[in-house]
Amino acid sequence: MTRILQKTELAPKIFEYIVEAPRVARKAQPGHFVIVMADERGERVPLTVADFDRKAGTVTLVMMVVGTSTAKLARLEAGESLYALIGPLGHPSEIERYDSVVMVAGGVGVAPIFPIARAFRQIGTRVITIQGARSRDLLFWTDKIAAVSDQHLVTTDDGSFGRKGLVTEPLREILAQDAPRRIGCVYAIGPAVMMKFCAKSTEPFGVKTVVSLNSVMVDGTGMCGGCRVSLRGQTRFTCSDGPEFDGHLVDWDELLARQKIYAHEEKCSLDRYVEQYQAAREPSTT
Repeated sequence: MTRILQKTELAPKIFEYIVEAPRVARKAQPGHFVIVMADERGERVPLTVADFDRKAGTVTLVMMVVGTSTAKLARLEAGESLYALIGPLGHPSEIERYDSVVMVAGGVGVAPIFPIARAFRQIGTRVITIQGARSRDLLFWTDKIAAVSDQHLVTTDDGSFGRKGLVTEPLREILAQDAPRRIGCVYAIGPAVMMKFCAKSTEPFGVKTVVSLNSVMVDGTGMCGGCRVSLRGQTRFTCSDGPEFDGHLVDWDELLARQKIYAHEEKCSLDRYVEQYQAAREPSTT
C-alpha cells in the first residue's frame, strides 16, 4: 500500500497526488513512469513521475480522469492508499548539454515536461517552454514551469489566456529564428495528435524531436505487447524501450488508431461504473 499524503484538484478532472514512496523517489529520474492501481481489481495505470523529493521520500503524480480506472483513482483522498505503485519504469530522459532546448507541453503534458525542463536548466541549457491547453481553466503549473524556463509561452485554443492558437505556431516561429541560439532538441509531450504535429513542424528544420508515449499498457515490463509502437516498420514497446522516442520515426496514424481501439468498451465501462457509484450513494427507500 502507498499512502496518499496530499491531493489537489489542479483543473477540472485533473488531480495532483503527492504519495509516500521512498524507494521510488530514491531512484526516480526525469522521464520515468510508475504503474498504479486503485484497488486489487483495478487496471494498471501508467503515470509519469511529475516530481520527486528524495529527502522527503515522496513522488508527485498528475492524473486526468478519462475512464473507469482513473475515475476510481480520483475517488481516493489524502490519508487513503493506492493498492499498488510500481516503479520507476522505462528509460529516463537523456539530458545532454545544448545551447537551447524547446519544451512543448500540451494539457497534462506539462507534468512530465517539468522535471525534464528543470534537469536541462540545472546543467546550464537555455530552456524555452511552450505550454498549451484548450482553455484557461485547463491550465495548471504555469508558475512552476515558468520557474524552470528562461522563456515561457502560453497558448490556448480559444484565446482565453495567452496567445490564441496551437503550440505548433510559436514552435515553428522559434525554429525559424534558431540561428542565434541553436535549438539542439525539442521535447513534445501531450496528446498524441499534438505530438504528431509538433514532430511534423520540426522535421523540415532537422531538429531532434523527442516525444513521450502513453499507450495501452498492462504489465509494464515488455511481456504483454499491448504498448507496442511502430518506428518506421520496427516494433518497439513503450514500457521497456521508451517511453521516449524519436518523434520523426513514430507511425502516428497507427498509434492514433490503436488508442481508439477500445473506445466503445471504455465508454461502456465508465458508464456502468458511474451508475453503480451513484446507486451506492443513493439512500435506500426500503
